[in-house]
Order: sequence, then C-alpha cells, then structure tokens
Amino acid sequence: MDKKSSNVLSSRTAMELRGISCIKLEKTLSKRKSCIVSRSFGKRVKHFQELKEAVANYCLNASEKIRSESLVAKAITVFIRTSPFQRNSNYYSSSKTMDFPIATNNSIEIVKTAVLILNNIFKNGYRYQKAGIMLTGLHNDDKEKNLFSSEKDEKINNLMRSIDNTNYKYGRSTLSLASAGVQKKWNMRKEYSSKIDTADFYCLPKIRVI
Repeated sequence: MDKKSSNVLSSRTAMELRGISCIKLEKTLSKRKSCIVSRSFGKRVKHFQELKEAVANYCLNASEKIRSESLVAKAITVFIRTSPFQRNSNYYSSSKTMDFPIATNNSIEIVKTAVLILNNIFKNGYRYQKAGIMLTGLHNDDKEKNLFSSEKDEKINNLMRSIDNTNYKYGRSTLSLASAGVQKKWNMRKEYSSKIDTADFYCLPKIRVI
C-alpha cells in the first residue's frame, strides 16, 4: 500500500471514529450463487444403494437450504471419490453436471436428477470415501406462473412447504424420501460429533420427581 492510499484510509478511519460517515453501507444482501453439501463417510462405501442414500440426503439438505432463501437452481453436480491415501487400491474420482429443464428447488426433482447422474459415474469395485452435490445457477424464485406451470407444480410447492415446516418444528429428517434411507450406515463417525448432552437424546439429563 502506498503512502497516499494509507493517508486516505487513515483519514476515513479517523472520521468514522468521530461519527462522520465515509463508507457507504451495503443495503442489499448478495444472494449465494451455489450450494454445496458433501461429507466424508464414517466407513468406506462399496455399494451403490448406500451411495445413493447419501447423495439423496445431501440433495434434501441442499434443497431445503435454497428454499429457505427463496432460491431455485438451474443445475446440479454430483461428485464421488475414493481416498487418495488408500493403500493397495486404485484411486477413482468422478463428477458430472446436469441442467434442470426448469430451474427448481423441488427436493423430488433434485434427488431424481442426482440419482441419474450417480448411475453414470458410479463404478463397482471401489471403496468410496466421500460424495457430495452442488446446486448451481441459483437465482430468486419467481412465484409467478410460467407457461409450463400446472396445478401439479403448485401441489408440489405446497408439499415442500409442509415438509420444511414439519422438519423445522420437529427436527431435520422428520419427513424425508424413501430414497434417503433409514439406517444410514454410511453416515459420519459419531466420535466427530458434538459431545454436548443435547447432541444425543439418550444423554439428556433426567429429572426425577419425588
């Protein structure tokens, strides 16, 4: 930084400290352009079904996030990889992007497209360590109906709102899709989760009434 720039910044800082505004406030919040959800698995994943459940869960989380910000996505990328540090095993990494016919935040549509991509990039014989999805081309959700809108779309939007409200009230994944699985054996290792009491239902303190 040269001396001239330093003097200008110093003068502005001094004036701000005296209550004289010199820097314009940013009045509009910039919307995010993408949304990524990815995790390393608690154990290596070999089967397509487990990988599919993980990807479906990531899609549900991402679509819930963009709906909360009134955004829709133009495209989705799915990526998977094995561990680069895994001995006696070949490394494999792949990803693919697919556009939605119409920008959407519909969980069902997003999961369906992600599974199609996963079918294309999945290879048998590998022990996968990580997977993730990325929603891109995010922009404001235009509530006005377009030429392709239908009553079915309105019903799906109402369904998404109902799911979001229920999960907000009773906890994430209270309502989910069958493709997201139930047991989730691929999930993150528990030793990396928070150790606070409220992170585990069975660790909550018990109150005994005498």
